[in-house]
Amino acid sequence: MFENIIEQGAARQLKDDILSRRLAPSMLFFGPSESGKGSAAVELARVLSCESDASWKCACPACERHRYLQHSDLLMLGFRSFTSEIAACHSAFSRNPLVPSTKILFLRSIRKLQMRFSPVLMEDDPKLGKLSSVLQSLEEGLNEFWVTGAEFQDTAAFEKLCGSIVKNANILADEGIGRTIPVGHIRKAAYWCRLAPNGKRKTLIIENADNMREEARNSLLKLLEEPPQTVSIILTSKRREAIMPTILSRLRPYRFLKRSPEGEVEIIRRVFQASVNQENGNGKTPAAGSLISAYLGSFLSGGTEKLYPLAAWFISSLARAAAAYVKKTGAAVPLMITALGERYAPIAGEAGFERTTKSSVIAKKVIEETGSSDDDSFSRFLSICLDMVSVVTREADDPRAVAYNDMFKKYIGEAETAVNTLNISAPLALEALFYKLRKSMAGSGFVYG
Repeated sequence: MFENIIEQGAARQLKDDILSRRLAPSMLFFGPSESGKGSAAVELARVLSCESDASWKCACPACERHRYLQHSDLLMLGFRSFTSEIAACHSAFSRNPLVPSTKILFLRSIRKLQMRFSPVLMEDDPKLGKLSSVLQSLEEGLNEFWVTGAEFQDTAAFEKLCGSIVKNANILADEGIGRTIPVGHIRKAAYWCRLAPNGKRKTLIIENADNMREEARNSLLKLLEEPPQTVSIILTSKRREAIMPTILSRLRPYRFLKRSPEGEVEIIRRVFQASVNQENGNGKTPAAGSLISAYLGSFLSGGTEKLYPLAAWFISSLARAAAAYVKKTGAAVPLMITALGERYAPIAGEAGFERTTKSSVIAKKVIEETGSSDDDSFSRFLSICLDMVSVVTREADDPRAVAYNDMFKKYIGEAETAVNTLNISAPLALEALFYKLRKSMAGSGFVYG
C-alpha cells in the first residue's frame, strides 16, 4: 500500500497506523502544493475498501473500481486546479498512447473533476441544468475513450476524441467549480456519510478544506463531532493553521513535506513519463523551488515561465521597500532582505520590469499579468513567491531564517483566503500582502552571515 506515494514520510505513518489499527476516523493532510496530499487521500480510500492485501496492483473488485475512481463509496469535493493536471496527463498519454498506465492517468485526471459533479452533491443545484449537456458529452467521450483498443489509439479520430474530452473538462473546470465550498455540498456529503456503504467503508475527501465560510464550517463540525463508524473523512490544506481550531481538534494531522528535487524528478519521470532538467545554467535547483509545479504550469497559457519573473519582481520590489523602510530608522538592513534582493532583482531586470516600491503599481501589474482566476494563475503566482523565499532561507543555512518562511506562509495564506473564501478583490489582497510583508521584514531584525 502507498507504493505510488514517493518520498513522503506521511505515507509511511499512514501505513503504520493502518497496520496497527490506530487510524483515526477523521484526518487532516497538510503541506505544500504538489506534495502528494490528494494522491495519498485517494490511495487511502482504496486501501480501506480493499477486499484482499491492499497492494497497488490488487485485482479485487473494490480496488479496480477505486483505481478508475468509480467506486460509489468515494466522494470528493472542494476546489483544486484541474486544468494543468489534465493537460499534463493528456500530454503523457499522447506521447505514450500504448502504455496502459498513461491511459489510466489521463482517465483519473478527468474523473477527479467529474466527481465534483456527483449527483450526491449537485442535486437541485442550478448549475447542473446549465452544464448537463457538457457532463453528458464528457461521460460519453470517456466511455468511448476507455473501450477503444490499443490498435486505434494513434489515429486522427482518436486524437480528436481526446481533444473533445479535454475541451469539455476545461469548460466544467472554468464554469462549474467555485473556489469556496458551498454549505449545501457539506450538508449533502454529511447525509451521504450516514448511509450504509456498498462495500467495506466509505471515504469522504474534502480538498482545500480551509476554503469554506462559517456556515459550511459549522455544518462540517457537526459531522466531525459524531462521524459514522463506516466512514473515513480526509481534509486537505496547505496550512494546518488555516483550519478552524474546533475542527482541527477533531482531526489527526499528517504532515506532507516538500520533496527533494531528486524526488520530484522521479515523480515526473514515473507519473508523467517525462524528463525535466533539475538544474539551471548555474548548476542550481531552479529558484521557483518546485519542479512539479513548474512542470504542470508549463501546460498553461500563463505558465511558470511567465509567472516566475513576475514573482521575482514582486519579491525584489518587496525587499527594496523593506530596505528603504529600515534605512529611515537608521538601523542596519537585515541580510535576509539583502539576499532576497540580490537573488531576484537581476531576474526581474532581465524581464524588463521597472524598479518600484509602490504597492498599488505592483498589485495592478501582477493582476494584469496573471489574468483571470480561471486557470488558477493568481494562486500559482503566490505559490511561486513562497517557493522563492524558501530557496533563499535554505541557502542561509541558519535556523533563524525559518522565521522568514513562516512569515511568508502566514501572510500568503491570508491573501489566498481573502480572495478565495472572502471574495475580496485580488488587487486589494495583494496590496495588503505587500504592506504586511514589508512591515514584518523591516521589523524582523534578522541578520545572518
